[in-house]
Amino acid sequence: MSELELTGIQKVYEGVARPVIPDLALTIPSGQMAVLVGPSGCGKSTTLRMVAGLEEPTAGTIKIGKRDVTNLPPAERDIAMVFQSYALYPHMSVFENMAFGLRIKHLPESEIRKRVHAAADNLGLTPYLERRPKALSGGQRQRVAIGRAVVRAPKVFLFDEPLSNLDAKLRSDMRREIARIHQQSKTTSMYVTHDQIEAMTLADMIVVLKDGVVQQIGTPVDIYERPANRFVAGFFGTPSMNFLTADLTATGERQSARGAGFEIPLAARAPALRPARENVARIVVGIRPERLSLSGTGDDVALTGSVAMREVLGAEVVLHLDSAAGPLTVRTDAGSAPRPGDSVQVWLDPKMIHLFDGATELRL
Repeated sequence: MSELELTGIQKVYEGVARPVIPDLALTIPSGQMAVLVGPSGCGKSTTLRMVAGLEEPTAGTIKIGKRDVTNLPPAERDIAMVFQSYALYPHMSVFENMAFGLRIKHLPESEIRKRVHAAADNLGLTPYLERRPKALSGGQRQRVAIGRAVVRAPKVFLFDEPLSNLDAKLRSDMRREIARIHQQSKTTSMYVTHDQIEAMTLADMIVVLKDGVVQQIGTPVDIYERPANRFVAGFFGTPSMNFLTADLTATGERQSARGAGFEIPLAARAPALRPARENVARIVVGIRPERLSLSGTGDDVALTGSVAMREVLGAEVVLHLDSAAGPLTVRTDAGSAPRPGDSVQVWLDPKMIHLFDGATELRL
């Protein structure tokens, strides 16, 4: 196992004014899986390709363990990469595809067969070792691509959106497969995806990127429960977090977030908040759809709206509401869900909200 360290990484393409990666510093501890996630064009795949040696950084250093690999060709970095497009040799059998990298390293035939058969048994590929890729399903091809990486026993695994070509059922199966392989091998891994579910289920640490800049690094729980800014809060969660624009008001020692049709007391947040310009500052209140309820208790705050649309998800229903505070999304049980056109009250617990600065969008 080896630590992967990126220091001062910059990537500038000729003819492009803004750097794709302006200044990236990232350390992946030995044996952990870091998932790079963000919207298209955020620089996650470019970062992975620089680690792989398929792109050259404009500036900065890349170390695997204590070894500087910044200027080494891919074959000398001791990495294995799983591509989005499988990248299997169509004229070779499954066995030969998996063995190809080992043959290049001139390993003994007995060692090659031992590694390939062990990986094939682990991945359920033993019955298909003599088949060619065209005789395999999409999920089987992806398992071959993963097996080809596993048999090399590299210092670092690199995954470039490996599940994006699979249907929903296969994606779920392969997520579990990749998680199992990582738990067994404990190989340092970098995984690139735009899918938040993959990030949340696979990662030891999540790296959220936007425009080539790291927005937050943390565990899946940290990212979801304590997002560093509004972008991270809105990117994670299905459906997305609700955002309500409000004024931070103070009367004596009592603070509240006051907006169109609501006032939320902030007693639990008072020590951390300081109103700007006299007694008013602009803030954004975030509340996740599953934290809104159709019934309230105690100190819960009510919001009133009408049901514009329902999304039936089996045991759950997602309600889209029009309200004076703005659009609201509520996740609730199917049995208690109102119909389109119904007027409803939804309730939030002030302790469950997230607060963001209205100007900087940073977490308060």
